[in-house]
Amino acid sequence: MEATAKSKFSDVDEYGFKRGEKFDYDNYERIMQSYFTVLTRRRMKWEAIVQQNPDLILNPKLKRYIRKGIPKPYRADVWMKITGADEAKRKNPNLYHSLLNIDHFNKEISDSISIDLPRTFPDNIHFDSKKDRLFNILCAYAHHNRDVGYCQGLNYIAGLLLIVTDNEEKSFWLLKHIVENIVPQYHSHNMANLLRDLAVFRELVIRRVPAVNRHVENLGLPYAVIASKWFICIFAEVLPVETVLRIWDCVFAEGYKIVFRAALAMFMTHKNAILECEDIAALANLFRDTMIQDSIVTDCHSFIEAMFSLRLKRGELESLRKVAVLNGN
Repeated sequence: MEATAKSKFSDVDEYGFKRGEKFDYDNYERIMQSYFTVLTRRRMKWEAIVQQNPDLILNPKLKRYIRKGIPKPYRADVWMKITGADEAKRKNPNLYHSLLNIDHFNKEISDSISIDLPRTFPDNIHFDSKKDRLFNILCAYAHHNRDVGYCQGLNYIAGLLLIVTDNEEKSFWLLKHIVENIVPQYHSHNMANLLRDLAVFRELVIRRVPAVNRHVENLGLPYAVIASKWFICIFAEVLPVETVLRIWDCVFAEGYKIVFRAALAMFMTHKNAILECEDIAALANLFRDTMIQDSIVTDCHSFIEAMFSLRLKRGELESLRKVAVLNGN
């Protein structure tokens, strides 16, 4: 008797996440039949590039390889090197452990973190054993950057970093890079840059798919409801984990513009589905459930290709940010 697609795959993915009841095993099998071949070929190419460029100096060739995906065994070290987090850690080797040795953590901060720990990746079978380490990372960072402290959403970013690196200190330095360099003031108390960038994102949708924007606004669903978590978590706990990691590969190499590319690709690749929604409830359900686990985003390779097929004019995001600030966003 021929095995079903479900019987060929574990109910848990390679990162320890449980696959939901609605997981489409047939579609996953179709995607992975070609993607496994791509992964094998890519790993062999990465072996060569790491030998040729051991310091991983970012050049056009390395950037092209990163866009095609960093193989799992290389990902943590590549992220550390291309972001400069490795060098920052080397210059301040005692920072993380000195933060852990603070006599008394701020009780309000530590309580907030403790409340969020059980909510962090409850569908990951390995994460219970990582929660104490996640607490350490988040508390250390909160006391290092008092302007941010702790913000909901950082638990998902730090948690996924910990899953990838399996190392507290590396996760701390990568978290620091994300919060301070890639998306500064997204997680501060007033979230000033988050509000600005949501306005910028809306303007990008108006420019690229005006009919979609009109439909969304006619139904009355605010962009803040749709996309705040996308930007705050950089898609962690939103999209399938392999797709998130492919996005993060590019974010660490190319910066914040990738977040806009991914968000815009969500609208562009789901244009017809958005336009078919007849009321706000259907639209909210589409953004909350359907389009974050469908075949479009599960096929991470195709989604990344769609992301980079979008054209952003040189300086477009910067000019839109200036306009948003002038308009009070």
